[in-house]
Amino acid sequence: MAPDPRKSLMRSLGEFFGHILHAARTDPGLPPAKQTVRHDVQEETRDTPQGKVTLRRTTIDEVEVHPHERKGPRIDADTHG
Repeated sequence: MAPDPRKSLMRSLGEFFGHILHAARTDPGLPPAKQTVRHDVQEETRDTPQGKVTLRRTTIDEVEVHPHERKGPRIDADTHG
């Protein structure tokens, strides 16, 4: 869906507060399982002796965040000069 350059003020405020409420309800301790960064589809049609053939290549780039256990001493800003 293309963004509408002439959104009303009330619509913009509704979207803004919707994002704020969504962030407030989300547990910050749980990272998202997967986040799609890029979805690219390349499509090509070729004529062959058997008829038309469509070649399609789909590339999906995803990011996964795996929380890890910190090892070693914790460095605080108060104790580190």
